[in-house]
Amino acid sequence: MRYITTGERIGYERGKQEGKQEGEQRLILRLLQRRVGELSPKLQERIQSLSLNQLETLGEALLDFTATEDLLNWLQTNQSA
Repeated sequence: MRYITTGERIGYERGKQEGKQEGEQRLILRLLQRRVGELSPKLQERIQSLSLNQLETLGEALLDFTATEDLLNWLQTNQSA
């Protein structure tokens, strides 16, 4: 029987969290592009720098967006939070 070490468990959890965050980033970027149009690379980088919590909040907020300005306003208010 093989036991999982604490280090392996931490690595597994970290990898799981990173995978979830990357998936959320991809989904949010796709939804934003459908909602407001093509996003600049700089804007994409800003979105990719958001925490998982911020991405989830943005996912809800983007339903009300009609233009890129709505996204920029949201980022201005929430990115540093």
